[in-house]
Amino acid sequence: QAQLVESGGGLVQAGGSLRLSCAAVGSIFRINAMGWYRQAPGKQRALVAAITTGGSTNYADSVKGRFTISRDNAKNTVYLQMNSLKSEDTAVYYCYANIDYSGNYHYYPYWGQGTQVTVSS
Repeated sequence: QAQLVESGGGLVQAGGSLRLSCAAVGSIFRINAMGWYRQAPGKQRALVAAITTGGSTNYADSVKGRFTISRDNAKNTVYLQMNSLKSEDTAVYYCYANIDYSGNYHYYPYWGQGTQVTVSS
């Protein structure tokens, strides 16, 4: 099957930037939607940004104008560029992808292992 491998989290000061990456590896025939969720302590996991195969994007209101999602379909990789970070962006960030791993056009959701982003004020 497939798995998602995340990288790029860390500690940054408020106002700084980070770039998250998530690569889908393994048995992959095609991927449709990819994106990022985040979960802060004591809160539910929530959508940050999503992107379709064709490049259409969707953002949470709280990150519009600061975060940019992109993907490289040839590399099966999705990115999240995070600028002007705020303390309230502190969370574990999870990537996801809907993957057809068998070639039958049945898509299944996959999640990354999560990467911690901590923004100090």
